[in-house]
Amino acid sequence: MDEVMTTVDASSSFQFSSSSQPSIVPSNTPLLSAFLAFALAQFLKLFTTWFKEKRWDSRRMLRSGGMPSSHAATVTALALAIGLQEGTGTTSFAIALVLACVVMYDATGVRLHAGRQAELLNQIVCELPPEHPVSSVRPLRDSLGHTPLQVAAGAVLGFAIAVLMRSST
Repeated sequence: MDEVMTTVDASSSFQFSSSSQPSIVPSNTPLLSAFLAFALAQFLKLFTTWFKEKRWDSRRMLRSGGMPSSHAATVTALALAIGLQEGTGTTSFAIALVLACVVMYDATGVRLHAGRQAELLNQIVCELPPEHPVSSVRPLRDSLGHTPLQVAAGAVLGFAIAVLMRSST
């Protein structure tokens, strides 16, 4: 027999803070860990860009690529927070772990190589004579993926955020 989840069942499954009224921010530690890891990784890109290029570039906070990987930080924090909260034997942990592996593999594989191809294509277009039809095409974004070091740094950041969030609750 198929089970049907009612609105009451669905609303009671969400956990809110311990106050008598529902909080605006749900106390979902895995979700909050993931968002915090993402935000912190994006913010840290300001400083890693300055360290590498000796210039401040606030646009780095809104772009993909760079050190540390915010994708890796996000999925690592999510998977670990779920594992710490619900246990590593749960279905939700398995889903989060597989998602984390796919995202980090993709960041160092397909997206990294697509970025390198974009860099090469941009270089070719710059060498074309001005009268060529594609010489005035806007350059492709070449900062798409991550090196394995950037992904590892993001994963370490996500791990630390999840552990800190767990210990603060």
